[in-house]
Amino acid sequence: MDFQTKLEQLFQQNNERIKEVDSLDDLNQIRVQLLGKKGPITSVLRGMKDLAADERPKVGAFANKIRDELSAAIETRKAQLEQAVIDAKLASETIDVTLPGDPVVAGTPHIIIQIMDDLESFFMGMGYQVLSGPEVEEDHYNFEMMNIPKDHPARDMQETFYINNELLMRSQTSPMQARTMEKHDFSKGPLKMISPGVVYRRDDDDATHSHQFHQMEGLVIDKHITMADLKGTLLAMCQHVFGADRTIRLRPSYFPFTEPSVEVDVSCFRCGGKGCPVCKYTGWIEVLGAGMVHPNVLRAAKIDADVYGGFAFGLGPDRFAMLKYGIDDIRSFYTDDLRFLTQFSQEG
Repeated sequence: MDFQTKLEQLFQQNNERIKEVDSLDDLNQIRVQLLGKKGPITSVLRGMKDLAADERPKVGAFANKIRDELSAAIETRKAQLEQAVIDAKLASETIDVTLPGDPVVAGTPHIIIQIMDDLESFFMGMGYQVLSGPEVEEDHYNFEMMNIPKDHPARDMQETFYINNELLMRSQTSPMQARTMEKHDFSKGPLKMISPGVVYRRDDDDATHSHQFHQMEGLVIDKHITMADLKGTLLAMCQHVFGADRTIRLRPSYFPFTEPSVEVDVSCFRCGGKGCPVCKYTGWIEVLGAGMVHPNVLRAAKIDADVYGGFAFGLGPDRFAMLKYGIDDIRSFYTDDLRFLTQFSQEG
């Protein structure tokens, strides 16, 4: 069999083989077998030394043609197989944009934050400023400017966490009231503010007390402020939070920074004032403390107590949330249990 016939058979056999191969690895093996140094085409070219001189150019040209055609067939098949790999990957990663997306679970603000946001919006609607202050506070602002000197027994009720003799973790948000009274210019109008935030006290960690809790205090200073203004404000707030059919009553009490001082009760929103376990069968639930600002507090802020007066109140958003939603353990607010927290919607 002459060289040309061998080359033609070689081309026919391997051209079909190349078209049928289905992997890049197998195709590469065929390329090495056919076109490598030990391949059949190379062997044919080496055997040309036995040919007559006039036949060598013809056989050489034909051998090169067969090699180029096989190389081209291999490159064509390689491109087809590579494209097939890409197509298969795209098919496996196809996203149907018409399908509904996976739902995103949106969280809600913490129940206490919801209560505080609601109260802030309410008081802002009445013209109050919302002011916050430092949690590490001076004894001077936390106690002394609130008419609680160093030897005053009222400090025992707010025994707190001292950093040194003059710095402490604030036990109430009242210091922000003192700081604001010092700076307020009454020629520009009355002072109306609330100061929400976290406070710290050395309370027993039981179902109704915590060493850290939230407080919101309100303050109004102007001329001709009366107890009627205080009661009207607190009635509107309680009706906003607990329901429009609620009423309140004021009971005499004592706070160093107000005189007279009152405890504020709201008619029971569970029984409507008839008496039930929630209100201990009294028809009333204690919700906050308040009173008319003590003249000593005004004088400490260099405000003329003979001209100006006002009222102040302090409430616990934690307690409001417990009462509004019937929560019996304050520690539930701080355990990060989603089964508890997700019960309360944004509107709550």
